[in-house]
Amino acid sequence: MPCRFSLALTTAFLATALAATPPVRAATPGPAATTYATLPPAQQKLIDDLERRTFDWFWDSADPKTGLVPDHYPGESFSSIAAVGFGLTAYGVGVERGYVTRAQAAERTLATLRFFKDAPQNGSEDDTAGYHGFYYHFLDMGTGKRFGRWVELSSVDTTLLLGGVLFAQSYFDRDTPAEREIRALADTIYRRVDWPWMQARAPLISMGWTPGGQFIPSDWKGYNEGMLVYILALGSPTHPVQPAAWKAWTSTNDQTWGAFQGQTFLNFAPLFGHQYSHVWVDFRGIRDDWNREHDLDYFQNSRRATYSQRNYAIANPGHWTGYGANVWGLTASNGPGGIVVEQGDKTLTFEGYTARGAGLDYISDDGTIAPTAAGGSIAFAPEIVVPALATMKQRYGKSIYDRYGFVDAFNPSFHTDTELRTGRLVPGLGWVDSVQLGIDQGPIVLMIENWRSDFVWKVMRRNPYIRKGLEKAGFTGGWLAAPEP
Repeated sequence: MPCRFSLALTTAFLATALAATPPVRAATPGPAATTYATLPPAQQKLIDDLERRTFDWFWDSADPKTGLVPDHYPGESFSSIAAVGFGLTAYGVGVERGYVTRAQAAERTLATLRFFKDAPQNGSEDDTAGYHGFYYHFLDMGTGKRFGRWVELSSVDTTLLLGGVLFAQSYFDRDTPAEREIRALADTIYRRVDWPWMQARAPLISMGWTPGGQFIPSDWKGYNEGMLVYILALGSPTHPVQPAAWKAWTSTNDQTWGAFQGQTFLNFAPLFGHQYSHVWVDFRGIRDDWNREHDLDYFQNSRRATYSQRNYAIANPGHWTGYGANVWGLTASNGPGGIVVEQGDKTLTFEGYTARGAGLDYISDDGTIAPTAAGGSIAFAPEIVVPALATMKQRYGKSIYDRYGFVDAFNPSFHTDTELRTGRLVPGLGWVDSVQLGIDQGPIVLMIENWRSDFVWKVMRRNPYIRKGLEKAGFTGGWLAAPEP
């Protein structure tokens, strides 16, 4: 298994051959009309099965005593705190879909929140799980402490964990001892995060900190998954940042606003940046100052980004095997693993885990498809996502679809017989991963449910901290115009 670096560090611009990419002429798509109810029975069955299997990944992989969710599974792994956040949210989906009982979900959630509330917080190198309310990106599944000295105290991964923590706070709203304790623990965990401490270069928020190196020299600036970082930092009742932080974060948006593959949108090459914050926040119809200037909301922006990626696969400038209208999707994922292959007069480099993507900011494409890129975008553009999921399963399903749904990634262009860091070679197909990643499973199950029922979005609209953060960032309209619950 390749080393999993922080997604925060993938936002640097990469060199591209953008000029060589032929544009796809396509009108900006209108609002999505495809609903679960309008799907033919075979596609409904596909969505039902995928949602259940992806939920089961979280339920089966998490440690029931601590709630820690592994970074990757099956097999040995460290825990990813971001995967824990996705898992905490998935448990509510499991209740609503009848996969588990409310009591079972509450028990698992309580174990998780008790662990994070009591986990050691200090500035030491090893005997700690976090510091100043933040947590280390990866924790040891056994001890619950920092997995290694290469692991950073991560602002974004703590934020994704908090997404699940605040979901639990709002979802478990009954007057029972267990659910009262869930709400109290969630409040304690969120309130103690010292967001201004992470502002090494205020008003921006740093990507992280290590005891040896101190603050990471990169801040959250420019459109990416960091949107939720600022919303939660602004909404804090105890250690908030000032509204100037949001202005600073959006100040470089226009550098990546433009047309790519037939769509005009705020670019970020990997699709995870267009998905993560949207798992918990319903951006439909709400706008900040930047949205108002460009006459679209961030949900519409993600819809355009999804279409842009499909158009890129149709154009297929890299001439990769299998790409097309229903096989597409680049995002941070596993890959064959740092292997250079000579093919005729070409030298091809196949990466391991990296932030693959295609946009104005950069292109990173080695023929590796991650099903979560499409699956996590189902709420934005179901009319192109559902056919893609169906085609990938039909064409490659015997090798890429297992007990827990789609494996993390596959590459039909890689056929080199060599030692692999992860995955395996499948004759006639290519490289196929052998695990799923929590941060890629999460958007699949949660965005499927948001598309089907608005479930996670409805729960999070009730959370006062989410509302406060959005309002301090300058968002108005839509559901924010309704009275606070």
